[in-house]
Amino acid sequence: MSFLETIVAKDKELFVYLNGLGVEQWDQFWVFVTNQFNWIPLFALLLLLIFRAYGWKKALLLLFITALLVTFSDQFVNFIKDYFGRLRPNNDPAINGVIRILKRPSSFSFVSGHATTSFAVTTFMILTLRKFYKFPHFLLIWPLLFAYSRIYVGVHFPVDIFAGMLLGIVEGLIFYRISIAFLKKIPENRRSFG
Repeated sequence: MSFLETIVAKDKELFVYLNGLGVEQWDQFWVFVTNQFNWIPLFALLLLLIFRAYGWKKALLLLFITALLVTFSDQFVNFIKDYFGRLRPNNDPAINGVIRILKRPSSFSFVSGHATTSFAVTTFMILTLRKFYKFPHFLLIWPLLFAYSRIYVGVHFPVDIFAGMLLGIVEGLIFYRISIAFLKKIPENRRSFG
């Protein structure tokens, strides 16, 4: 067995174990967590924090860059998924008969778009807000829950999640560097916002 085959086999074993920890009483919680639309209040809070910290001109620029980040991340993840073509756990005939499946997407598994994009946005937001607020690292709770939910509901392997986390962090860092270059061109106006 090659090194890659060993990693894939261990990844499946770990997934089956973690997914098997789920209990019916928690199913609805994790289904709620895995739905990105249920996180809209968090996104609204982040928007408010950015406007308060940067003023409306810079905040609009940051909002635009965040939208570009999400779009880039989503499209890059789709490219990676199509390139590798790894079946999701819920579609993998080797294990889908022995796991708990709460969602049934048909797209490919590697890498996790939920993990990639949530870590990209969170990394970007932590870096963007850290000089204005004391505890932006608490934002990490969101992508950690969000990413783990994908294992719980049966649609991503741990390697999909881990690779997505790393990719998302890199994307967030790159887009933060881009934002710094553009923010320098806009004069300060935070006081006018309140």
